[in-house]
Amino acid sequence: MSPPMHAQCHEQSRPQDNDSGSTLSPITETPNPRGAHLPDFDRNLDEVAAPPPVYDPSENSVRQEGYLEKQHSQGDRNDQLPHLGAETESHQEAEKWPSKRLFSKVSRSSHIVCYLVVFSFIGTLLRVAIECLTFYPGAPVNTSVLWANVGGSLVMGFLSEDQGLFYFEEIEARIPESERQDGARRAAHLMAHKKTIPLYIGLTTGFCGSLTSFSTFMRDVFLALANNLPVPVGSYADISLFASAPVGTGAPNGGFSFMALVAILLTEIGLSLAGLILGAHIAIGLSAWTPSLSQHWLRKFLDPVVVVLACFSWVAVICLVLLLPQYSNKSALWSAELWRGPVLFSLVFAPVGCLARFFISLKLNGRVASFPLGTFVVNVGGTMVLGMAYSLQHASISASSLGGGNLIGCQVLQGIMDGFCGSLTTVSTWVLELSDLRRRHAYVYGGLSVAVALCALVVEIGSLKWTHNLVTPSCFAQ
Repeated sequence: MSPPMHAQCHEQSRPQDNDSGSTLSPITETPNPRGAHLPDFDRNLDEVAAPPPVYDPSENSVRQEGYLEKQHSQGDRNDQLPHLGAETESHQEAEKWPSKRLFSKVSRSSHIVCYLVVFSFIGTLLRVAIECLTFYPGAPVNTSVLWANVGGSLVMGFLSEDQGLFYFEEIEARIPESERQDGARRAAHLMAHKKTIPLYIGLTTGFCGSLTSFSTFMRDVFLALANNLPVPVGSYADISLFASAPVGTGAPNGGFSFMALVAILLTEIGLSLAGLILGAHIAIGLSAWTPSLSQHWLRKFLDPVVVVLACFSWVAVICLVLLLPQYSNKSALWSAELWRGPVLFSLVFAPVGCLARFFISLKLNGRVASFPLGTFVVNVGGTMVLGMAYSLQHASISASSLGGGNLIGCQVLQGIMDGFCGSLTTVSTWVLELSDLRRRHAYVYGGLSVAVALCALVVEIGSLKWTHNLVTPSCFAQ
């Protein structure tokens, strides 16, 4: 699934495959400098380990190490290159003071977790806002999560390719002279250090991962297949994503539904991949003007502030939910009675999903080099959870406190879908992996992800729709 416009460049830099799976290019025998300094804690996180999605020799890019499979399979060999900067000093001091090593590890881990919490709030809130703004009569596409997925993929492409935002002169000064003269290895050292910074992990795993949602994308694919995808029709003032709204008539037969399914798949995946590549191109084009952050400012100011902000913001959101008063239902577009509950509950559950994705990816993504198992598990698992929540919310069980007939229950289920499932699943990491895997592995990985998730929704939501039909949840009723 590598972008066609870069196919020639990729073939020049990547090893060629033969039928037996062996490689012919001498590049495969060269040690891979990219990711050489990634600690074991981060090596399986594909937002960190994956190479940038663009290789263009005319732009002096350094994507010459090949595919994502090579990153996962070179974990042992990556330790042969020296660690740089503060990591070297910390490692040397840790040999003398084991307690300081433990403190440094705990401190870095806490900073990463807090960045993930904060950026999961921002990504989830922005995704919900984009979905609301793009759900209107006459919209060019009927899948409201499309533009959030494209935007998150664009930011992921920019961060993955950028070499200026996290450039630190003190780190380059510690690169051995022989390495510094080699442009590719110098850039690889700097890129590897960038991917150990908690802020970078927070932006890629936290913000981009929470802004994009694989489970919501698959929900729209199923609704298109089931001939139930909402199409807003009527006055703009009367239509809201968080309210029942007039919808267009369904397709006259299954063939139209199949065409809608194919259209959504091609649109979402194609535009998300295009956004990833566009973001990488923007990073390359703006490299001369991209400012560099101060390493001292990050460590001494921003990291401690984020710890306080993450704890305070999560507690504040939970308190708002507990103190949320009961309102009567209204159908105004921006009525607080409609959006306040789902948004706040989404923010409560978003950090849980984001942190679960982070730790599951760390644990599983390195198990199979050609198949990012961690991302597959969170995307499919999150889609299954969304299917169960959607079925409960739209089931005709008005007397049940767990179903859509109860206002709070309906809002909690919406928060689970938009917050937990939206942050647990990701499109930005998924398309980054598709662009970096070998072509045959990318098609297998992408095809299985879509097929398994869609089959789960067919069983979970389809069994309800085609037996008892779906009803309008109470929190979205007129």
